[in-house]
Formats: sequence, C-alpha cells, structure tokens
Amino acid sequence: MRISARTQYALRAVTELAAAPPGPVPAEKIAVAQNIPRRFLDNILLQLRRAGIIHSQRGPDGGYWLARPAEEITLADVIMVVEGNPEHSQRVDYPGVARPLADVWSALREHEETLLSEITFAHIMKDALP
Repeated sequence: MRISARTQYALRAVTELAAAPPGPVPAEKIAVAQNIPRRFLDNILLQLRRAGIIHSQRGPDGGYWLARPAEEITLADVIMVVEGNPEHSQRVDYPGVARPLADVWSALREHEETLLSEITFAHIMKDALP
C-alpha cells in the first residue's frame, strides 16, 4: 500500500487533535507541531470537516477538534476521506505456476484494510496496536 503525502498529513493532523486537550486547536498550531505546510493543511482540514471527522469554529478562539472520540475514529476513516474508495485493480490472472500470486495480493489487500479499520487514534495515543 502506498500512502500519499496528503494522507500522511491528514493522519498526523488528526493525531495532533486526538492528543490535544479539549477545545479548539488552531490550524497554525497543528501546522507547526506536525511540520505541515499551512495552505496544504487548510485544504485537508476542510476535507476532514466536510466528512464529519472534525468540527471547526471560526474566530480568535477558533480551531478544530475531533467530531467523535478518538476511540471511534480509525485510520481507515481518515484514509477513506483523503484517498476516496480504494480502487482495487481487477484481479490479474497470472499464467501457469504463478497463478497463486493473485491470491497472495488479494489477501494482502484484505489484511491491510482490516488492520487500518481496527487501529483507532486512541490506539495511536497509547503507542499500541490493537
């Protein structure tokens, strides 16, 4: 699986929000803490807000916060927002003795999806996998 820079930034931003004390976190604080270009981050935060992963508040006391508890937001949730539905390439039928390789690639994709759907941002905060 290849994770784009945009998706990595989104995951880091949500992790930053999961670690923050209750209340709005300014985008600038997230950008500085995670070394994410501000304009890039603004677009990502808008995308996450529209998807219902985070909430926002404008104004001098404004910022962003998680829309649900960190225990309820998985890595797959964020990846799906940023990357969209993963388009699985159609199954390739390999010739001859290489035919079982198609099953290996299919199982690998399935395990990736399962793992990313099990890991929540609460797990990330605890430095542990489920």
